[in-house]
Amino acid sequence: MNDNTDKFDPLFINLVLTLHNAAMLQMGKLKNPASDKIERDMSQAEMSIDMLDMLKNKSEGNLTDEEKSILSRTLNELKMNFMDEKAKDEKSDSEEKTEEKSEEEPDKEETEKEESATGEDETDEIKEGKKE
Repeated sequence: MNDNTDKFDPLFINLVLTLHNAAMLQMGKLKNPASDKIERDMSQAEMSIDMLDMLKNKSEGNLTDEEKSILSRTLNELKMNFMDEKAKDEKSDSEEKTEEKSEEEPDKEETEKEESATGEDETDEIKEGKKE
């Protein structure tokens, strides 16, 4: 049985690292080697992280200390990066909404200038009318 354990140790670690790299690519933390571009797919990244979480739960009690450590550190790193990327998304979404709102509402100073210019024109017309 020890033979299988020795054989599976590197395979398990390789699986963990493969899912780690997939999640990092999906979060846009690494350039996709196939397209040579940064690509983001947060739902796929979340799925990769969830798969590692499931692997951790299902293999509990069957891992060596080294495997547990690698899996825990990997999950912690990915979850922190995921939260960081989600926070960036929320920040950019709120900035976009602020920009959209400011585009929809006319600038207060511009509105005041337009009103005062219109008011001056009307005042001039009234004065001219009184002079006639």
